[in-house]
Amino acid sequence: MMTGEPEENPIDLLKETIADLDKEKQQIISVVSHDIKAPFNRILALVQLLEMDNNNLNIEQKQYLDKIHQVVADGLGMVRNLVDYRNLEYRGIDIHPEEINLKTFLEKSVKSFKALADKKNLTFHVKIPKEITIISDTPYLGRVADSLLSNAVKFSPEGKEIFVELEEVKDHIEIRVRDEARGFIKEDENRLFTKFQKLSNKPTGGESSTGLGLYITMLILNRLGGSIACKTKEGVGSTFTVTLPRVLKS
Repeated sequence: MMTGEPEENPIDLLKETIADLDKEKQQIISVVSHDIKAPFNRILALVQLLEMDNNNLNIEQKQYLDKIHQVVADGLGMVRNLVDYRNLEYRGIDIHPEEINLKTFLEKSVKSFKALADKKNLTFHVKIPKEITIISDTPYLGRVADSLLSNAVKFSPEGKEIFVELEEVKDHIEIRVRDEARGFIKEDENRLFTKFQKLSNKPTGGESSTGLGLYITMLILNRLGGSIACKTKEGVGSTFTVTLPRVLKS
C-alpha cells in the first residue's frame, strides 16, 4: 500500500544530522571566542592596574596577584587557540607577505614572555648571529613564535633555561626553540601535531592546555610554506625546529 509521504533516505538523514552537529560546534566555539573572552580581558585589565600600584600589598598578596595574572593569561590563551582552530579549519587564512627582520622579530617575541619566565625563574638565551630578512606574514609568524615560546615556558620546571636560535640553511632559514623540560615519551612523539591530544607531559605551573597549540602551529606553517619538527629525549628536553622559505609565495 502506497502512502502520500515518501520515505526519507537514511543517508540524507545522516548527512543532515552531521551538518547540524557541525553547525552547533561552530556556534559553541563562537560563543566561547566572544562571550567568554570579554570577562577574561576585563579581569586582566584590573590585574594590570593593581600590578602598576602594588606597594601597599604584602608578599602573599603579590603572589596571589601573580597567580591571578597567570590564570587569566592562560584562559585567554585557550580561547585564542579555539578561535584560531575555528578559523583555520573552516575559513582558512589570508596571508599578507611583507619583509621581516627576524632578529628584531624574535627578540621582541622573547621579550614578551620575559615576565612569565621570571615568575618561574627561567632564563632565555637568544643566539642570532646576524640580521636575517625574509618575506612572510608577520601576524601568523608571530603566532608560531608565541606557541613555541609559550610551550617552553609552560612545560619547563623552575630554574631551567630556554634557548632560541636562528640559522640560515641553504635556501631557507631555521628557528629553533630548545628547552630543558621533561621531554616526551615515545608514545607522544607521533601525536605531537594532532589536535585535541592530551600528552604525558603536564604544565609545571598549573597552566591549562587545549591540546591545540602545536596542531595550529603546524597548519599555519603549512600555509606559510614551512614545516615544524621536534627532536626530544625523555627527561632531558625538546628542540622544536621551524623551517621557513626566504620568500613566501602568496
